[in-house]
Amino acid sequence: MNTHDALHDPSTAPAPDGHGSPAPQPPADALQQERDDLYDRLLRKTAEFDNFRKRIERERKEFTEWAAADVLGDLLAVMDDFDRALRIETPEAARPYKTGVEMIHKALHDLVRKRGVTEVDALGKDFNPHHHQAVSYDEVAGARDGEVVQVLQQGYLLGDRLLRPAMVRVAKVSS
Repeated sequence: MNTHDALHDPSTAPAPDGHGSPAPQPPADALQQERDDLYDRLLRKTAEFDNFRKRIERERKEFTEWAAADVLGDLLAVMDDFDRALRIETPEAARPYKTGVEMIHKALHDLVRKRGVTEVDALGKDFNPHHHQAVSYDEVAGARDGEVVQVLQQGYLLGDRLLRPAMVRVAKVSS
C-alpha cells in the first residue's frame, strides 16, 4: 500500500481522540439500551403532555361553568319576578299582556334549561342541607320527620353545582 492509499483508507485513519488507533464501536446491547431509554422517555413525555392537555381542558371547562353559573344565577331573580307576576289575577283587558309575559317567561325558562340548569327536586323529599335552605320547621299532620312540605322559593342546579338552594318548610314530629 502506498502513502496515497494509506491516507484514504478508513481503517488506517486516526481515531477521533487524536491517537493512532481507530475508535471502538459501541456494542449492540449498549445501542439497544440507549434506544429503549429514549423510547421510554418519549412515552413518558407523551403521557405528560396528554395529562397536561386534559388538565387544561378540564380547567377551561370549569372556568366556563363558573362564569355561566354567575350569569345564570343572576337570571334566576328575573325568573322569580316573572313567576310572581304571573301568579297575580289580571283583568280581562290585560289578558293579551299577560299572554306576552307568559311567552317571555317560557322563553327564559327554555334558555336556562338549554344551558343545563335544572330545578332542585324538593317537595316531598327528605331535607338535604346541601340543596335546601330550611326557613321553618313545623308540625305537619301526615308528614314524615324531615320531609319538605312546602317550597317557598325554587332552587336550581347547573350540572352538579348548586346555583341557589331551595327555600323550604320542613316537617318535624310533634313533641
